[in-house]
Amino acid sequence: MINQVVSSILAVYFFTMLLEIPKRYAIYASLVGGVNWWVYLVALEGLESSMMAAFFASLAVAILSQIFARVQKTPVTVFLVAGILPTVPGAAIYRCVYYFIHNDSAQCTYYLLQTIQIAGAIAMAIFITDSLFRMLQHYQNRKASIG
Repeated sequence: MINQVVSSILAVYFFTMLLEIPKRYAIYASLVGGVNWWVYLVALEGLESSMMAAFFASLAVAILSQIFARVQKTPVTVFLVAGILPTVPGAAIYRCVYYFIHNDSAQCTYYLLQTIQIAGAIAMAIFITDSLFRMLQHYQNRKASIG
């Protein structure tokens, strides 16, 4: 597991170079990616569901990205886009297309549904976290304007 998490950190770090993320943020984005993969592996082992593992990993990424964005005073997407990379269902998309080309509709459908479920879990986790942080910020702004 340690090798996979370290590999994830390195992969995300090099991905930040492709995205041209400033170097001062690259290490934070890499850590977000490492936490992402660690949470995914732990959740996958405990839940045995790739969709739920992706949801919890994406939830961790979204929360950590929000925190780093506020601490570093930079947009959330700097950490979120790079940090979510390990959870993206690239292998499932590839297998879906592979089986589509080979006319195996049962396998194609299976991997298509898996891809849609994981992508939906990722989107839902990001949406939930963003909504909670916006509500918290609105509450803090309202409290500051009253008192």
